[in-house]
Amino acid sequence: MSTETRKLDRVVIRFAGDSGDGMQLTGDRFTSEAAAFGNDLATQPNFPAEIRAPQGTLPGVSSFQLHFADYDILTPGDRPDVLVAMNPAALKANVVDLPDGGILIVNTDEFTKRNLTKVGYDSNPLEDESLAKFQVHKVAMATLTIGALEDTGLGKKDAERAKNMFALGLLSWMYHRPTEGTERFLREKFAKKPDIAEANVLAFRAGWNYGETTEAFAVTYEVAPAKLNVGTYRQITGNTATAYGIVAAAQRSKLPVVLGTYPITPASDILHELSKHKNFDITTVQAEDEIAGIGIALGASYGGALGVTSTSGPGIALKSETIGLAVMTELPLLVIDVQRGGPSTGLPTKTEQADLLQAMFGRNGESPVPIVAPQSPSDCFDAVLDAARIALKYRTPVLFLSDGAVANGSEPWLIPDVDSLPDLTVEFATDPETFQPYSRDPETLARPWAVPGTPGLQHRIGGLEKQDVTGNISYDPENHDRMVRLRQAKIDGIEVPDVVVDDPSGEAKVLVVGWGSSYGPIGAAARRVRKLGLPVAHAHLRHLNPFPKNLGEVLRKYDKVVVPEMNLGQLALLLRAKYLVDAVSYTKVQGLPFKAEELQDVLADVIKGVSA
Repeated sequence: MSTETRKLDRVVIRFAGDSGDGMQLTGDRFTSEAAAFGNDLATQPNFPAEIRAPQGTLPGVSSFQLHFADYDILTPGDRPDVLVAMNPAALKANVVDLPDGGILIVNTDEFTKRNLTKVGYDSNPLEDESLAKFQVHKVAMATLTIGALEDTGLGKKDAERAKNMFALGLLSWMYHRPTEGTERFLREKFAKKPDIAEANVLAFRAGWNYGETTEAFAVTYEVAPAKLNVGTYRQITGNTATAYGIVAAAQRSKLPVVLGTYPITPASDILHELSKHKNFDITTVQAEDEIAGIGIALGASYGGALGVTSTSGPGIALKSETIGLAVMTELPLLVIDVQRGGPSTGLPTKTEQADLLQAMFGRNGESPVPIVAPQSPSDCFDAVLDAARIALKYRTPVLFLSDGAVANGSEPWLIPDVDSLPDLTVEFATDPETFQPYSRDPETLARPWAVPGTPGLQHRIGGLEKQDVTGNISYDPENHDRMVRLRQAKIDGIEVPDVVVDDPSGEAKVLVVGWGSSYGPIGAAARRVRKLGLPVAHAHLRHLNPFPKNLGEVLRKYDKVVVPEMNLGQLALLLRAKYLVDAVSYTKVQGLPFKAEELQDVLADVIKGVSA
């Protein structure tokens, strides 16, 4: 039977299964092939919160969503066009997102009575009419995989583990993805276990061949490469981009970098990646706890290095006193917070934007710090370089607010020309004739940075209040007032770019303002609203402290300001307080990113209300 090939401009695929089914690897490999093919893409991994939830249960479902297209896209997609469900739990947890007419590929081997009962199915959905509105393809993936590996000598259990590669092969056939890269990857990944490597390759080919020979699939699909700017690209996650940005900061500042950290989800990949780059004068130290991690980083900054510490929200709470010490000592320090759902341990594998007020105010006393937030995975590289610029130039700790959606998601990254990166070199104090530890640069208000051991530059440093200029310990009320105001003035005077407004028509009365990972959903929603003939303006903030100098003027130009956030309105609170604008707060705290369709409805309602 001949197979029809349909051309599409975009597709959203979601792989879902048990946490042991290899869905993250499967999704990542499909993503790599889409990137190599030249599609624009965005991904959304979704991990179980428990390290090993009971097999076949709803808490143990792991999924990976990929949106790839032949044009510029901004999000991993609201809903999957194709859902691959490896067991009943994966089906039940994800089928609600599949639109009518969507393609559902199901591993029938797992739909046993025991597995169905475990997730609350009274009957087998593959046999009743509950899935009638979808294009359902029933595939015995485990059985077919075991059959394909029959001659390898692997036991049944080990052979069955390769069923995720069978699924990947089938989807690769359906969407005309290249296969050579995946086969090469599998042989490299399992180089020390060539029998396992060969088994996975055979399972991958079996999935491809199944699609090629079965009559169950009458249609295949093609998505052409996207027209991207000329250059060399690679697929990159936010955490990897952050790590590369730190390496670049080391090279452009000509300083060693010391990462003092403690493993925590979802920030640990930054440690893992940086530990591979010792050749760039990167030292990574896995400390015994969060407090020790930042202590190591701040000590490194005192010694003339760029100190970095990485964590998530609970770790920021533990690091707060040492961040205050960095404010007091006025030393450069990068504090990376990959935000997750809270409070307390909360939702360790889910995303949120709820640490903004903690970053702004979560220390005792008046201890202001700059705050920088990346808007997408690839933007993490530029944003962390910008944070390093601020830390080094102004001698201050900087809070870098990433989040789970940015950190774990991926997209194409245009590899920059090294010579185009900012010059971050610093001058250390060396002259004992003029050195005073708290004298200040008249432009930046930064104090000099003196490396311990420099002849004649002995000075006091620590957590007690300093006397202006000399740095001696001081309890004088007027001096304390002066020093507090100087530290605030230094942050207020940091140079950050003006906020840029995207308002194609120039006629918008409504401005939507976002920060962090809300960039993609807001941008996609704005595109949808404009297609409906409703003008809307969009501004996105990378710098949250200090705000861009033109922000107040921008906000006051519009009749309404809408602020979508994955918290209960923290940025909206700050904008209302500082600029006295009646910001409309739209909030979501489900551990999941916004969907473009939900923001489209919110914006359309506000625009129609203003125009009425």
